[in-house]
Amino acid sequence: MTYSKLTSTELLGIRTLGELKKAGYQSRSIKQELRDNLIEKITSKQNVFPGIWGYEETVIPDVERAILSMHNINFLGLRGQAKTRIARMMVNLLDEYIPYVKNSELHDDPLAPLSRYAKDVLADQGEQTEIAWLHRDERYTEKLATPDVSVADLIGDVDPIKAATLKLPYSDERVIHFGLIPRSHRGIFVINELPDLQARIQVALFNILQEGDIQIRGFKLRLPLDIQFVFTANPEDYTNRGSIVTPLKDRIESQIVTHYPKTIETGKRITEQEAVVKPEQKQLVRVNELVKTLIEQIAFEARESEYVDSKSGVSARLTISAYESLLSTAERRALINGESSTYVRISDLYGVVSAICGKVELVYEGEVEGPVIVAQNLIGKAIRTQFLNFFPDPEKSKKSKINPYAKVVEWFSAGNEMELPAEMTDREYIARLKTIDGLDDFVDMLSAYSDAQEKLFMMEFALHGMAEFSLVGKQNLDQGMKFQDLVSSMFSGPGEDDYDFDQDDDDDRKPF
Repeated sequence: MTYSKLTSTELLGIRTLGELKKAGYQSRSIKQELRDNLIEKITSKQNVFPGIWGYEETVIPDVERAILSMHNINFLGLRGQAKTRIARMMVNLLDEYIPYVKNSELHDDPLAPLSRYAKDVLADQGEQTEIAWLHRDERYTEKLATPDVSVADLIGDVDPIKAATLKLPYSDERVIHFGLIPRSHRGIFVINELPDLQARIQVALFNILQEGDIQIRGFKLRLPLDIQFVFTANPEDYTNRGSIVTPLKDRIESQIVTHYPKTIETGKRITEQEAVVKPEQKQLVRVNELVKTLIEQIAFEARESEYVDSKSGVSARLTISAYESLLSTAERRALINGESSTYVRISDLYGVVSAICGKVELVYEGEVEGPVIVAQNLIGKAIRTQFLNFFPDPEKSKKSKINPYAKVVEWFSAGNEMELPAEMTDREYIARLKTIDGLDDFVDMLSAYSDAQEKLFMMEFALHGMAEFSLVGKQNLDQGMKFQDLVSSMFSGPGEDDYDFDQDDDDDRKPF
């Protein structure tokens, strides 16, 4: 019986080298281990990287090919493309437990000792050498590359205190304090943002990757480390803080390019999986698929925006944070109004501006506009894009004999205005939308909806969409939105009038 056929309980019961050999244990490298376990998962039709969406036909096959080839890997891609997550999930391809010489600093394989300590213990105790078991989760090490990372941090240094205590010369390997990489022996070692690592530190990795030896303060030590290296990096044309030196890049066998979700549906799946939604929010706030689509569309618009630095990228964290903020915006409104439930509104999208501002890096033109204006414009573009999936193209409708937008536009052209405060009650929200002549019939004629609340959502969506296509005017207010005739909106700047949205005093409001 080989050790791989034993249960975890049986494995953990093995305490000495002799028992381990009797159980049929055979050493194998970590890359061989990853390869063997991947083959087993592929042949048994198991999902190797569950929860990673949008990479089924691109990145994941590349990762599997790299593992089968027993390559070190560099993930190259913009921020928020699941590079680190994939690296962390490679741990699931490791054996649950592996044996090592008890108390050995480098978790030495009992059948292939590496450190001086393990070799001495094995020579002294033989088959009575005590062994311990290392869980797969303890075989993963991750380091963020920063300019202050030193060779000592990664590889090691001479410990003068240890040398003095043991009365050993600095040429003795027992005085070495090993860094992160040697301590990751028989494990996965990840360096995130590799270009940020100083060039001289990158050079120190050459021999470890290629030859398996290390040098510490002129002392050369043959240390054939058994490590699966994984690196992550942004494209070099984005970061001006550094780059991957060519000889190091040459030693990393597989470079895998990641990407953002290619479809809205993929983005929605990622957002729903990652967003933290409280149970009470689920009970209090109802959402529909369209608002989820609009959240994803904002990210798609940002990636194409002339105001956003495309080389920086727009992380998937934008949509995750935006969705969480959207729910909190609706939740806050319901709590203020003392309502036991509420339905999400289009105007709630403008409550996610703060979640967008910190997630996009603006070019000069965007900085001139300001992050808040850019975020609002992105929301408007998302509404404009999705509007055409539900309603006729306003440009084409102008030329048709029957213009479905005519009645609503005429209502505003007659001098009517509509204010939609962000925190108004559901009852007031319904009353104001139904006041707009023709909007109710317009949605009934052209939109499909499942209930009365979704119909109201579509009515507001239609109103915002018409504003984006310049059929009616829209003005941002401190406490919401105001819709009016397009010509009138061109002559009234934001904040020109002071509006009182006290719902208990109808006399303070302008007429609809």
